[in-house]
Amino acid sequence: MAAGFTLVGWNRFKRAYDGLLLAGLALFFAAHLGAGWLSAPAEQHPSEIQMLIRASGAAAFSLLTIILCLGPLARLTPRALPLLYNRRHMGVACFLIALVHGGLVVLWYHGFSEVNAFVSLLTSNPRYASFGGFPFESLGVLALLILFVMAATSHDFWNSVLGPRLWKWIHMSVYAAYGLLVGHVMLGAVQGEKGLVQAALVGISALIVTGLHVAAARQESAREAAVAAAPEAGEGWLDAGLAFLIPDGRAVILVPPEGERIAVFREGEKIYAVANACRHQGGPLGEGRILDGCIVCPWHGYQYRPEDGCSPPPFTENVATYRTRIIGGHVYVDPVPQPPGTARAPSVMGEAEA
Repeated sequence: MAAGFTLVGWNRFKRAYDGLLLAGLALFFAAHLGAGWLSAPAEQHPSEIQMLIRASGAAAFSLLTIILCLGPLARLTPRALPLLYNRRHMGVACFLIALVHGGLVVLWYHGFSEVNAFVSLLTSNPRYASFGGFPFESLGVLALLILFVMAATSHDFWNSVLGPRLWKWIHMSVYAAYGLLVGHVMLGAVQGEKGLVQAALVGISALIVTGLHVAAARQESAREAAVAAAPEAGEGWLDAGLAFLIPDGRAVILVPPEGERIAVFREGEKIYAVANACRHQGGPLGEGRILDGCIVCPWHGYQYRPEDGCSPPPFTENVATYRTRIIGGHVYVDPVPQPPGTARAPSVMGEAEA
């Protein structure tokens, strides 16, 4: 978190994260290029550019698959939360690799055309009504354009200019890009393969992404059903469960019948409730933790004091707070939010029991 816009706020974790990302990509390229060279018949060895085209395409698709798995994984298990911390760098790396892939394709297959290389790419195959001969290149171009918009607007400056709602809507288009890439690979590279290994890998990847999102959605629906069935403490207050079951420094997330989700934190014997959405990019505060007296968003490290929802000076972001009470060991939350930045005294375990 920074008072102004900075390109990268480096720390030890970010360096380690990016180092592992680069090392993983280098290993992937080395393994893919090596396997491609060794498996090809001696008389049919592809050129170095063709091998790079295949390796870069596979790397971009694999990286996007991993990116789309991180969100639901973090909701299914807190152990995956650290992987979200630098997901933005993974997205930019994915676009750059996809750009290399597209550039090599244009250079190798259309660079010596009599017409403009990009015009040749889009017009050389007009068989849009054919399944087997569908111009899969157009799907790749559309996916690359979406990834470009996402990478270009990934900086906090654009989040501030566009607003969190529009910014998030733009970046949700990553799912459209992934669908286009699945079609691009299936109608392109897969059809050029004799075996079914590549098709199976692409299909399994898509099924894993879909399965994780379905599992996370079902878990969220179960939480909502539990909230709806929980007894109330009068006046429409919501039951967040037994206070001692909330992990120290962590939160449980309530889904009220109306309005945004609520993160209910426990810090020692104290219970706080704040709006779940971070003011930065709408990150889930309830999936973060309390460190050094502040709630830390798991996405990009933005901080808020649990007692009033305000970021520590000199920062100015703040979130809504909620009234809490403890009855019979259960934490109850008033679903009506207080104005952002409103100080609320915490409920204290033991003292507030009735």
